[in-house]
Amino acid sequence: MKNHLFIILIFFITGIIVHAQSPIGSWVTIDDKRNVDIAHVKIYKEDGRLFGKITKLLPEARTRTCEGCSGKQKDKSVVGMVMMMDVKPDGDNYWTQGKILDPKSGRLFNCSIWLDNPNTLKVRGSFGISLIGRTQTWRRLH
Repeated sequence: MKNHLFIILIFFITGIIVHAQSPIGSWVTIDDKRNVDIAHVKIYKEDGRLFGKITKLLPEARTRTCEGCSGKQKDKSVVGMVMMMDVKPDGDNYWTQGKILDPKSGRLFNCSIWLDNPNTLKVRGSFGISLIGRTQTWRRLH
């Protein structure tokens, strides 16, 4: 009986560790220039790819509508907007080849993300080659 409980405990702990090493969940985005929390983004998996949707804007958010966007998103609220799209796994704790929307400019950038640790996500938006871009640090929302 003790062996069965031990095995169940190991599976439970392993499940927690595996989940903690995934970017799936809710994150707080941080304006790296002003060092303030901006928004909550929920990252979810669909067809093996990661997507991120803005679920809440915080008081320090300066951009509330996508003025620079085109088409259906033009001048729409960024809350509910999918701003990270089609990010694919590329090894352990690294996802790439996706796109990320800058709601301020309305521009799409190449997107790569990786876990610095279970509660810290690095999000890199780049233009053309990865060297030309910017990396933000997001904090897991508990």
